[in-house]
Amino acid sequence: MIKRIFIPSCIASALILISAFSTPYPAFTADSVTGIWLTETGEGHVQIYKQGVNYYGKIIWLKEPIDPGTGKPVTDKKNTDKVLQARPLLGLISLRNFKYAGNRLWENGRMYNHEDGKDYSCKIIMKDANTLSVKIYNGISQAVKVQTWFRVQEVAPN
Repeated sequence: MIKRIFIPSCIASALILISAFSTPYPAFTADSVTGIWLTETGEGHVQIYKQGVNYYGKIIWLKEPIDPGTGKPVTDKKNTDKVLQARPLLGLISLRNFKYAGNRLWENGRMYNHEDGKDYSCKIIMKDANTLSVKIYNGISQAVKVQTWFRVQEVAPN
């Protein structure tokens, strides 16, 4: 009697294990990072796209696109270059020249932070299909800040 219960339950357990490991998950490629991402603060959306062999990101949505003081589009007021302070934030390319290094890592890129008007070296790590870890560096090997960004539209598994 014990043999009859034990053997079918072992087979059932093996089938459950096999099906768990054979569930299709999206494969990560260099282009997996492309799409629209909500920044950590929730104040903006950045569209990451490929141009040539590099990846870039531009601001395509702002929670507050109009400056309440002027009634005009928000500009890059904190930029250290006075000429660039008048440029609108919408459409601003904030991520530049990222290269895919493999293993869900994009590196050797730059990130312009309009909140402080500074440019930083940066790495992007894809935690899963819908989450990015954006590591911002200030010229040293240790990250100054790490942000988590979320995909605006979920990617369906293949």
